[in-house]
Amino acid sequence: MRFILVDEIQAMIPGKSIRASKFVSPDEDYFRDHFPGFPVVPGVLLTEMMAQTAGKCLDAESFERGRSMLARIDSARFSAWVLPGSTAVISAEIQTSRPEFAKAKCRVEVHSRVVAMADLFFAFVPRDRFAAGLRDEVLEAYLARQTPPPSLPPAANPTLAAP
Repeated sequence: MRFILVDEIQAMIPGKSIRASKFVSPDEDYFRDHFPGFPVVPGVLLTEMMAQTAGKCLDAESFERGRSMLARIDSARFSAWVLPGSTAVISAEIQTSRPEFAKAKCRVEVHSRVVAMADLFFAFVPRDRFAAGLRDEVLEAYLARQTPPPSLPPAANPTLAAP
């Protein structure tokens, strides 16, 4: 199982705001146990969708400070079930973005109804702590569609590196 909970970035102002989406396939393994006969997306996965979305917005803002990592969930609320076959629209507004940390206010909507909200706190981890060549394919795909494409250092975006 891959742990990528964002399919596509729809809009983004790096370091400010982002809107993304995730199709929740009925074939997801976790539906077998959460819950038999009444499958719903676990709240922890909704929270991770929000964290991954906000993290992409932060990572697009600054390469030098490292990769964003969820460090704390300040608050989280869930107001409706997310069922198999749904498309979740995930939004994040960056409230604070400093070299050492960031804060984001996030939400998940299904059919224009808010189903989850969270206030998240991020730390930044030096990029050399991660596997060499680690890429964020979703963020890269979004940035490649922008006109003109933003200039990121080749190490930040291997698809832009010269051969």
